[in-house]
Amino acid sequence: MAVDREESASFCHPAWDALVPARAAYLASVSPHYDEVFWDVAQRVDRAGSLGKTDIAALVVWKRLSAQTPWVTALMSLPDSQVRAITEQAVASVQDLGLSRGKAAQAGRGAISELPGFVKGDALASAILTSAAPTRMAVYDQHVQRAIDFLGLTLTDRSGRYGRYMDILDTLLKHSGGRADGWTARDVDTALYWAGKNSK
Repeated sequence: MAVDREESASFCHPAWDALVPARAAYLASVSPHYDEVFWDVAQRVDRAGSLGKTDIAALVVWKRLSAQTPWVTALMSLPDSQVRAITEQAVASVQDLGLSRGKAAQAGRGAISELPGFVKGDALASAILTSAAPTRMAVYDQHVQRAIDFLGLTLTDRSGRYGRYMDILDTLLKHSGGRADGWTARDVDTALYWAGKNSK
């Protein structure tokens, strides 16, 4: 079943039954220091308005991805000024409050696709975009996808997935019934991550 922005609160209740305890388990199990690298990058993005190769490299480590792939070589071969020009567009997009969360995510994802290694796959791209708007955007990965599937929500891998993912989170946040007051999209993604990582 697809979730749209007008989905009823009643549909979202079963999702929150899983997400609230998953978020609590995540907070109890993951070191409070784990996200220090992410927040350090986010602060630098806030000051610079873009990400450089050093910031992207830090997020590769934070996401526990391999840096021994051809796209990394291609990225590192670009001048940092070119990387920053591309990421500056992405940062501006996800911070544009004139756009809905989903549209901003889609625009940011489109901008970042100009970098080597970012045409397909949303894991690292979403980390970059979330570092640019840490309370508005959210990280996506295979564990998140597993949780979304388990909850009966629909998120296919066709083009524009990251924007649709943010629409799902936006709907969930709007229909939390007070159970997620104060939560950000990033809080929801950590709950999804934990639920998907630990699903049987």
